[in-house]
Amino acid sequence: MEIDDALISRLEKLARLKLDASERADLRNDLNSMLEMIEKLGSAELEGVVPLEYPGKHQAIPRKDEAKGMIPTGEALKNAPEADFPFFQVPKVIKK
Repeated sequence: MEIDDALISRLEKLARLKLDASERADLRNDLNSMLEMIEKLGSAELEGVVPLEYPGKHQAIPRKDEAKGMIPTGEALKNAPEADFPFFQVPKVIKK
């Protein structure tokens, strides 16, 4: 795939950018360099390479999802400026 002026113009429009001629040339060169790098990676010899599953030494051990330290609803609403049991009342924030 070659990066041409039409693609640069489309990217410019999508990203809402206004680039001058030198910036367009720099962007074209950078994108072409990235595509070349990706093509090189695609041609790498991977025969017999074992995929790396865990890059770190430790794995996260999942824990049980247990509710702890809960307070009763009435206690939670005790200091609320406004409440309609069992809910907190807050000012309306959505405008029409």
